[in-house]
Amino acid sequence: MANVALAVIVTAVDKMRHTFTLALLAALLFTACDGSVFYDHREAVNEHGWLPTESVNFDVEVPDTTTVYHFLVGVRNSISYPYANTFFFLTTTFPDGSTARDTLEFPLADADGRWLGKRTGRYIDTRFYFRRNARFPMEGHYRFSITNGMRDSAIAGLKDVGLRIEYSNMKQNPS
Repeated sequence: MANVALAVIVTAVDKMRHTFTLALLAALLFTACDGSVFYDHREAVNEHGWLPTESVNFDVEVPDTTTVYHFLVGVRNSISYPYANTFFFLTTTFPDGSTARDTLEFPLADADGRWLGKRTGRYIDTRFYFRRNARFPMEGHYRFSITNGMRDSAIAGLKDVGLRIEYSNMKQNPS
């Protein structure tokens, strides 16, 4: 009798393990295949003091000029970050060598000091749109460089900064 009960328990555990493994693989498959993302990368910055002279660079190859995108910056800051917002300078270098520079301001906390992003442990992840429904003006290699735009000589409490480019649902105009 004990052997039969043990065999039933072992069979049930094996089925649960198999079901869990399949569920885990399915979850990984669905999260790894986000079809709305064209580019998504983060770079670490010096959490103890990111200098305005240090930039994080993102290199993107653009295959066409007809696709419409949303552009986002991602910020991961610690709960000890001393400000409710952050400023960045974004320099875009185009395939022809020309450049454009934007100043970006992003709120990280509300007026009561509550963090706006998703908190995990001692870090908060926040994403901000800085351009929606935009096209690249030319095909080729782009470099996006982000630098600290705060007035302090070095800002502490930022862990990393990222660039994300998502496909827009906006219909393309035939050219």
